[in-house]
Amino acid sequence: MTDTTPAQPAPDDQPVDVEQLPRVVPSSQPILRRALILGSYVGLGVIAVMSVIGWLWDGSTGLLSAALGSVSALVLLAITVVSILVSNRFVKSDLYVVWFFALVLGSWLVKFALFIVLTIVVRDQDWLNGQIFFLSVLAGVLASLVTDVIVVTKNRVPYVGDLGQGRRV
Repeated sequence: MTDTTPAQPAPDDQPVDVEQLPRVVPSSQPILRRALILGSYVGLGVIAVMSVIGWLWDGSTGLLSAALGSVSALVLLAITVVSILVSNRFVKSDLYVVWFFALVLGSWLVKFALFIVLTIVVRDQDWLNGQIFFLSVLAGVLASLVTDVIVVTKNRVPYVGDLGQGRRV
């Protein structure tokens, strides 16, 4: 009455080849993508509106200052969202958390360096109106924040985190 067949591991104990699993997308991915797309449209609108205001305020110098300020705000604010979207491509990796924080924190360092370089380069330029540049950056940042708040409040995110196949807590 002894069974000679070897004990089979339970299905949960078998190794899982993560490369064979379907692509897992975190629940935040569609929201971030929507925020990036809508934020781009709003950023283009800010560029257009602030360029007209800059033109009316200070002619071609104001136009250039407003356009540069608005574009810099749009680019600097999009870097974080893009870094999160890129890091979510590593969600199947065991090092996902490491990749996520490395890319996001690295993008923040890049943003900080770009901002410092931009302000040093354009600080004393004759072709730049500092007031219009500042107001354009401020308008771009505020428009981006409002856009992000609208996108996040109109979407549903599950309370339970994403846990793909083959992963255990």
